[in-house]
Amino acid sequence: MKTILVPTDFSKPARWAFETAISIAKIMKGELVLLHVVEEPSEQSFNVEAQVGDEGGWENKIFTLKLIQRTKAQLDELVAAAVEHGVEVKTALRVGNPFHGIRTAITEHRAHLIVMGTMGHTKLDEMVIGSTAEKVVRYAKCPVLTVHEKPQLQKCRNIVYATSLSDGEVEFSDVVKQAQKMSDAVVHLVRINTPVNFQPDHITKRLLRTFAVKLRLENFTLNTFNDITEEDGIIRFAAEVNADLIAMATHGRTGFAHVLVGSIAEDVANHSTKPVLTLRIKS
Repeated sequence: MKTILVPTDFSKPARWAFETAISIAKIMKGELVLLHVVEEPSEQSFNVEAQVGDEGGWENKIFTLKLIQRTKAQLDELVAAAVEHGVEVKTALRVGNPFHGIRTAITEHRAHLIVMGTMGHTKLDEMVIGSTAEKVVRYAKCPVLTVHEKPQLQKCRNIVYATSLSDGEVEFSDVVKQAQKMSDAVVHLVRINTPVNFQPDHITKRLLRTFAVKLRLENFTLNTFNDITEEDGIIRFAAEVNADLIAMATHGRTGFAHVLVGSIAEDVANHSTKPVLTLRIKS
């Protein structure tokens, strides 16, 4: 995880994400890329150095330029804080659509990890517009760590690895093991039992053990947890074991498939008070 992209809107969750990214960068000897997107009603985004078109009038241009100037000052403050911790850092400033700006920055900087804050949304908000963090979780091809509250990842002792026992999780398990090694944590492998996806515990435990051996996990526990939904079960189980981090793969469904079945990973990332580590895998 040498290049860590940190999108920021300078909110409290974004600040906590920034502090988390510093902790990870120090351990992994990585470099931070601090990104801010000055939001404009556009489906695209562009670097502040790029030529700005004539659309919108001079009043909007002046307002955007003032936002850019203020943003540069705020980014400079974060750079200074990172340098104080001995972390290498770059900045990226774009104008336009936040999600598109993040996607573009992921490619431009070849990010190995994204660390970003999330404010959380109501169910109605999610149905109508979703959130930028949810969209990043859905589309990013590298691991994404979402932060909702001030975490203590440098003291991470318990990682909940919520699994569907999918063959596609082999790549994600490497990400989990890397997170585990950062603080010598215990991995609590768990499958959530729901009324519509029920499986007897003795069968689940056998499958979990086989799965753990296949993934070459070490220092782990095997668990089943019953709840009405997978999302609620993961969040409640994480609270029960006092988890410092929730890890889960996502299939990154889009379009009509996403409308039909949604995404457990996105829901957990949006509602959990604990940091959530995700990676999109092939369905």
